[in-house]
Amino acid sequence: MQLISAIVRPRKAAEICNAVQAFGFQGMTITDALGFGKQRGHSEIYRGVETSSQFQHQSRIDIVSHDDDVRDLVEVICKVAATGRDGDGK
Repeated sequence: MQLISAIVRPRKAAEICNAVQAFGFQGMTITDALGFGKQRGHSEIYRGVETSSQFQHQSRIDIVSHDDDVRDLVEVICKVAATGRDGDGK
């Protein structure tokens, strides 16, 4: 058995959940997370005022899987989570 932890964009969490269930897995844990990668946060303009945040909101998905299914499950998660923009991770 292995634990797979994926840090993804919050809006992708439901899509990943559906894809993982279609793959045949029924159990997972999803938690809210804060963090940053190479981009080190972001800044936004809200009502004319620029605000910056060091951390970005993310969702962490934890799945316990049999050793034989890990590679396929990781491929499913990466395929669904990818947006093609900075911050997708590796």
